[in-house]
This record gives sequence, C-alpha cells and structure tokens, in this order.
Amino acid sequence: MHSKQSKWLWAAAIFVYGFLYVPLIIVVAYSFNDSKLNAEWVGFTFKWYGLLIHNEQMLVAARNSLIIAVVTSFCATVLGTLAGLAMHKYKLRVLPILVLTPIAIPEILMGVALLIFFVMLNMTLGMVSVTLAHIAFCIGFVAIVVRSRLQGMDEALVEAARDLGATPIQAFRLVTMPLIMPGIIAGALMAFTLSIDDFVITFFTAGAGASTLPLQIYSMIRIAVTPEVNAISTLLMLLTLTLILIASKVAPSALRAK
Repeated sequence: MHSKQSKWLWAAAIFVYGFLYVPLIIVVAYSFNDSKLNAEWVGFTFKWYGLLIHNEQMLVAARNSLIIAVVTSFCATVLGTLAGLAMHKYKLRVLPILVLTPIAIPEILMGVALLIFFVMLNMTLGMVSVTLAHIAFCIGFVAIVVRSRLQGMDEALVEAARDLGATPIQAFRLVTMPLIMPGIIAGALMAFTLSIDDFVITFFTAGAGASTLPLQIYSMIRIAVTPEVNAISTLLMLLTLTLILIASKVAPSALRAK
C-alpha cells in the first residue's frame, strides 16, 4: 500500500517539476540554437548573445531594470523591515491592512491607481515613478518575511540584553538585527526579483521615456519569440540563480527558513 502511494507521489512530483522546469530548459537550449526559428534544433552557437551585447535598446532596458531593482530592493528592505518590526511590536489591526493591502489587490488595479496618483501630482512618468511604484508594492513582501522571522525569535534575549544595561538601540543592533538578518536578506532578494520581473505595474507607470527589460521583451515577442529573447531570458535566470547562491553563502539559514 505504502509502495503504491509512494509511486503516485513520485509520479506527481515528476509531473509538477517537469511542468515548472522543462519550459525553462527549452528556453535556455534554444538560446544557443543556430536558427531564427524555435521550431527545430539546427546547431550550437553563441551569436545571439553577441547580437544581444550590441543591441542598444536592450542594453538601455537592462540598465534601467538593474537601477530600478537595486534602488527598490534597498528602499523596500529598509521600509519593509521597519513595517515588520512595527507589526510585531504594536498589535494594531490597521497596521497589517495598511502594509499588506498593496500585495492583496490586483496588479492592474495597483498600476492604474498609481498612474492616476502620479498624474494628479503632475509628475512626469519615467524611472522615478516606476521606482516609487515598485517600492510601494515590495514593502509588504519584505514586511511579511521580517515579521515571520520576528515571531520565531525568543523575546527573552532582548529582555536579557536590556537587563544587562543595553539601550533599546544597542539591543536592536546587537541582538534583534543579527537574529532577523536572514529574513531581511530574503526580503531584499524577493524585492529585487519582484522589481526586475514586474511588467503590469511598470507598464502603467513607465511612460514613454523609460523602458525596462520586461517591457522591451514584450515589445519583441509581439512579433515573434526570437533567439535574442531566449538569450536575455537565460541571462535573467543566471542572475537569479547567482543571487540565490550568494544568499546561501551569506545567510545559509535564510533559504532553509530556520
């Protein structure tokens, strides 16, 4: 009986992981295909990566995405950590609603609302508006991760530090901060990934003067999925995996949720 259940579980796991990863493997493989069509394998080549390096529009979009993602990750991590601390310390019902609502509402509604807000402020749409929009919806994700980390922390450690003469700031810097650091790093990585990958909110808040990688890729695939799209997608996956590896080295417990 147990053996039969185990086989079904293995089959379900293989199906789910295949559904998740086989399309990614195909994208990576066809980024090295020596053909403009994604219909058949012709031969191995690096020329699409060479063309990508000399594609001025793609380079500008990549630079914009990286700048927005780095600034968003930094600001959302600081503000999200403070929000997580506030939600953990002050049990006000309105705090979670204020912090987590941008996560719960549909992205298209968030994008339209921010667009109307920026227009009301007579603000020119561009890099700044996109960055502010990304910070707005990333704060909630960081706050959730940090608050989860705080809920697993032993409050007696902070009380012990205070009993030994530490000021509130010293107790936070020397006790609380190191204990929640894996959560902060995980939140920062999540904010970076969400920002560099976002399309819907960016579409509404970018305006005509700023282009990001998702917008540039969308403009390219409206005609066809070209090998350059496969190449830039492969580089994005490589960047994400690199960040995960760095996080596993800097804060191993962050990925193990301990």
